[in-house]
Amino acid sequence: MSGAPSGGIEAVVFDWGGTLTAWHDIDFHAESLALAEAVRHARHDERAAHAARLHAAGDVIWGRSRDEQRSSTIADLFDEAGLDHDPDLLQAYYDFWEPHTLTDPEVRPLFEGLRERGIAVGVLSNTIWPREWHRGFFERDGVLDLIDGDVYSSEIPHTKPSPEAFGAALAAVGATDPARCVYVGDRLFDDVWGAQNAGLRAIHVPHSDIPRQQVGHTEGTPDAVAHTLLDVLTIVDGWR
Repeated sequence: MSGAPSGGIEAVVFDWGGTLTAWHDIDFHAESLALAEAVRHARHDERAAHAARLHAAGDVIWGRSRDEQRSSTIADLFDEAGLDHDPDLLQAYYDFWEPHTLTDPEVRPLFEGLRERGIAVGVLSNTIWPREWHRGFFERDGVLDLIDGDVYSSEIPHTKPSPEAFGAALAAVGATDPARCVYVGDRLFDDVWGAQNAGLRAIHVPHSDIPRQQVGHTEGTPDAVAHTLLDVLTIVDGWR
């Protein structure tokens, strides 16, 4: 990272899905069928039943994230469904999601602009996926080298909007004062209310159609709204 700190802002941390990637509507039945490919010793005629159990288990683990800020992994999802899985058989699930993981073309110039201003760039994502999947997507799309620290809820006990999750992200980028940090995300509960509750400023990217069951108990009022990702640079410059 180069340059001097911009107006006292130490870091800008980003959500991933729906923020650094475009929002996509997902066929969760098809997702569950892809997941069911990883069930050990499963017969083909059991696949639909396994998919139904995995879909129900997904509602449970994401409900825990929303209501209790408890994190989960892919293994936890299979455990909740009561199914034994082989991690080496997750390729169908990975392949299902891969087309939805493309990094927005504005991310690289945005990250470069922040770092030129001496501002650290971070990522904090609620996810059940392993770290290496996310970093692989960033590397594929040519932005991994511009990320100063990244935290995925699958590797910590808490999810957003827990202050502990935001604290882990700030520690990862070496920031020490939440009041000098900014969070950018597409969700008014997890990202805006959560960040503000943890002492950060919050920028909302308002293009995602958040499913009703994923909306939390509070919707925060953002400090600013970015209609494109490069708007974040303009907003940050205005706060200098």
